[in-house]
Amino acid sequence: MNSEKQRRIEERAYELWEAEGQLHGKHEEHWHRAARDVEAEESARPAAPAKRSPRRAAGRSTANSGSHSRRRNKKPMA
Repeated sequence: MNSEKQRRIEERAYELWEAEGQLHGKHEEHWHRAARDVEAEESARPAAPAKRSPRRAAGRSTANSGSHSRRRNKKPMA
């Protein structure tokens, strides 16, 4: 389990414990309910889009390729 998820479960279990009057002996019940709540939240939330790396032209040098790097011959003005 990742640390962020465990932290959220701990916080939720603590909230449940406080809401029920801070009764002792129900820590497992609170933990399992909190874990189910966090799982439900995660499954209801849409997945974050994956980051994409910038595209690069394979096998090409960008310094002297393409039409932008070609020089035009200018006619001398009379």
